[in-house]
Amino acid sequence: MSILKRGLKGAPVKRLQTKLGIEADGDFGPGTERALRDFQASHDLAVDGIAGPDTFSALGLPELVLLRRGLGGAAVKKLQSALGIHADGIFGAGTEKAVREFQTRNGLEADGLAGPETLTKLDDFDEMTPEVAKKAAVQPGEEKFEGEPLPEIKGGDAVAGSTIEVPESKSVWGKVKGWFS
Repeated sequence: MSILKRGLKGAPVKRLQTKLGIEADGDFGPGTERALRDFQASHDLAVDGIAGPDTFSALGLPELVLLRRGLGGAAVKKLQSALGIHADGIFGAGTEKAVREFQTRNGLEADGLAGPETLTKLDDFDEMTPEVAKKAAVQPGEEKFEGEPLPEIKGGDAVAGSTIEVPESKSVWGKVKGWFS
């Protein structure tokens, strides 16, 4: 899932920690989880200690939003509405197909992942600008990571050993170390 949770390491975790106002060491440990839960509680979000698209949006980290199969929530519903498909808030096969078709029509890589580059092209995502899309790339001074897979999702949980490759240039998501090992 396009999330950050305890045990993950890397540039996206550092960005999250910076926004939470805690030590930005890039290691999502108990302190990060506690700070995230506190933020979620104070912003009427699901208090689960896991940072996903809705939490990233509330934190002002739109560059970390990556919508993909298996996710659900307000951001997915907004994506579905912008694509003109049934907006049930669950990113399934139909949403993935609609994203791929949209990407093809707009000259983007048709990977079915709705990250900042794709969301920038949708009118409903005003917070997504070309500048935000540029921030999605690993920035100077951030650790360089070899390409890492995103875990496959079944019912909201990562499936061990099941992955979807994300191109290295896609975003900081493609650079994360420690995915659910």
